[in-house]
Amino acid sequence: MFSSKLSHAKKLLRVGHTLRGGRASSSTLVLGIETSCDDTGAAVLDETGRILGESLHSQKEVHLRSGGIIPIVAQKHHKQNIERVVQEALDRSGVDPSQLAAVATTVKPGLALSLGIGLEFSQRFVRRHDKPFIPIHHMEAHALTVRMLHPVNFPFLVLLVSGGHSLLAVARGVDDFLLLGHTLDEAPGDTLDKVARRLSLIKHPECSTLSGGQAIEHLAKTGDRKKFVFTTPMGQVHDCCFSFAGLRNQVSMTVMKKEAEEGIEQGTLLSCVNDIAAGVQYTVASHLAKRTHRAILFCKTRGLLPSPRPTLVLSGGVASNQYIRRTLSVIAEKTGLDLVCPPAQFCTDNGVMIAWNGVERLREGKGILPPDVDVFYEPRSPLGVDMTAEVRAAKISLRSVKIKVPD
Repeated sequence: MFSSKLSHAKKLLRVGHTLRGGRASSSTLVLGIETSCDDTGAAVLDETGRILGESLHSQKEVHLRSGGIIPIVAQKHHKQNIERVVQEALDRSGVDPSQLAAVATTVKPGLALSLGIGLEFSQRFVRRHDKPFIPIHHMEAHALTVRMLHPVNFPFLVLLVSGGHSLLAVARGVDDFLLLGHTLDEAPGDTLDKVARRLSLIKHPECSTLSGGQAIEHLAKTGDRKKFVFTTPMGQVHDCCFSFAGLRNQVSMTVMKKEAEEGIEQGTLLSCVNDIAAGVQYTVASHLAKRTHRAILFCKTRGLLPSPRPTLVLSGGVASNQYIRRTLSVIAEKTGLDLVCPPAQFCTDNGVMIAWNGVERLREGKGILPPDVDVFYEPRSPLGVDMTAEVRAAKISLRSVKIKVPD
């Protein structure tokens, strides 16, 4: 039964299918569902990457008021909104569930309570409508989104930076990754949010509606990043892994000292928040750039990327930060790579990237399950084959290589 469904799905890649309501004809249609953290997203795509319908419910304002993402609160909002969000995506696409080739849903990694809502809804949906199910790795989806928008061929180097993750990997295929580096403690987006919270930036008149990372980026534009010098503890470690917890501790000590100097209580805005924001942003960007630079050199010594112009893809929520993009563009230019970034709206979590990952997997017949198979979510799940030990063993030093990070 399922083999015939899979065969039918593959045929739809070649045979046009007219959508109801007189819309333009399409072929394979995939519904993508995303609930890995605090955004409930759904989208319907065809095999060309055309977005036929999309819906997104953001919990940003809820978590801004609480000072951070509370898993049980995120779960509650996913539960309240997922049915509406999915139905809106279907309605806007003019697609009936019977016309879908498959449903793709994030099942790893992420917040357990959030992942559970998306998976539970999706399994009910595919069983009710008798559709194939495609479990999606959230970071794989971020890595592949760029291929929906640009003609990026495998293999390519990808830097994924978000609120919950950061990693460097060589993407060799839809489900074939070599992991060169990953977060050891705290993701860059999480660090930026916590720094913004410690600085009470939500009380700043220019930042009251911005996320922590957005507030840091906004204030850093008018700050002097040299006024406060922060470091990351990885300078002598020759690998491509990331560590940001130490930076946050340094900022906390600095803020405490400045509060004492200015005679203000915690929770009151410091006069120097712009300069601290600039220093933090510079340090995060510099750390990302150095690890990426080492990854590029490692790939070149191992022949892991094509020549003469390999591609560096920058994606994930933190990739929306324009300063970080400029910093990575300097690294790419100096090392002979083409930097490609999805537009900001596709860097943050959304149903589109999940649907596209489903399209890519459906096209190659990889990871497609019958609707009655039980699937379990995985809050922690590495991406690809771990090459971090090999990178460390290569002992690639950057001391003799000087690349200026922009002011």
